[in-house]
Amino acid sequence: MGILNLNDVPPPFDDAAGGASDSPSDGQGGAPASRPADASTGAPAGAPASRPVPSQSTRTTATGAVIPSHVDGSAPPPQAAQPESSIFDTSALTDPEPASPAAPEAPPEPAPAFDADPVRTLELKPQIVEQISTVYDPEIPVNIYELGLIYDIGVNKDGVAVIQMTLTAPGCPAAVTLPAEVQGKVKSIEGVSNARVDLVWEPPWDKDRMSDAAKLQLGIFD
Repeated sequence: MGILNLNDVPPPFDDAAGGASDSPSDGQGGAPASRPADASTGAPAGAPASRPVPSQSTRTTATGAVIPSHVDGSAPPPQAAQPESSIFDTSALTDPEPASPAAPEAPPEPAPAFDADPVRTLELKPQIVEQISTVYDPEIPVNIYELGLIYDIGVNKDGVAVIQMTLTAPGCPAAVTLPAEVQGKVKSIEGVSNARVDLVWEPPWDKDRMSDAAKLQLGIFD
């Protein structure tokens, strides 16, 4: 049995006294060698891992351990769906255009009431007939008064003349030009303050409404 020499025993490690560390040396002046860093955390190898911060998807045990919710079997909290953002507005290409409700057709406005004055009508009617006789149908070489297109003539106390007239057919191409021409002719008469033309279709026009002079001119003999 050998004899232990106390001089051969190294002194105990003392941090306070600045003793040598028991960590391995890098061989350069006794400085401790650096430990390799952990690739996943960037901390030196062997360093204690940082404890995860509890969140809504973790659970902390009585011992302080943090367990993710999906590990202990519980479902993680639902995540709100994030809408996809786009810098282009494609609603006009994908959304159907709303159908606009069809506007109901407005009924035609009735003609305002007219109270003809017999005295004023008798006074101005010859001049009105004379002016109307200068208006001709574009397809027939006879004036519209001889054709029987004028149904009624009336003048009220204020000098407003109203003429009811028709056409040879509802689809007559002169449905716009003839009433406007009659109105202009009647308004030019002295004593007539204004004129209105009412286009009527009842009773319908036929050749029996033509005057004898018009029938003779057109060669119509009954």
